[in-house]
Amino acid sequence: MYTSFINTVKSIADIPIKRIEELERLCKSKLIKKGENFIFAGEVPEKFGFNLKGLFRYFYIDNDGNDYTKWFCTENNFIISYSAMILKRESYFYIEALEDSNILVINYNEWQKLLNNNIDLNLLKVALLEKIYIIKENREKEFLLDSAENRYKIILKEFPNLEKRVKQYHIASYLGITPESLSRIRANLWFVNIDQWILFLHIVYLYYLWR
Repeated sequence: MYTSFINTVKSIADIPIKRIEELERLCKSKLIKKGENFIFAGEVPEKFGFNLKGLFRYFYIDNDGNDYTKWFCTENNFIISYSAMILKRESYFYIEALEDSNILVINYNEWQKLLNNNIDLNLLKVALLEKIYIIKENREKEFLLDSAENRYKIILKEFPNLEKRVKQYHIASYLGITPESLSRIRANLWFVNIDQWILFLHIVYLYYLWR
């Protein structure tokens, strides 16, 4: 029994444990080494996964060989190239393990068979689609309305400790900026934090001086 998988599914949709166990029986455990791909661009996906432990990056590669990070998948999240899978077309992006990762793999055709006449698991499907849509809408809003600095603050909140797990250029490409621009943003935020600490210590000093 995969406790983290069951708990995550229950947090997404309120469905009976019996149905979750039916889904769990479709899962096959797999180790993906750092640098290996779960999905390749150009592949027609016939599977999706669940990240038990590890880290993945979704990314595109253009005709000049430049890569652009689409998303990071941390523990207790589903790993999927969804539109390619349901449309039975080639995936536009790669899904690469950035760390040695333990995942559960679910065959898409078996998943579809399980959904037939199963209201509970269809509720899970709808909830997952809603989650994917919210992520997509937020990403669009960030790129259209937010500054690079604000996008950086958002990623720090959404993915705690990510900076310790990935290379700086991965974060930069996710933000749509160069590594040099990211370094400047980080330096500016560092100086802002230092200024705030200096102000705080100055207030504390004056308080004890005049009390």
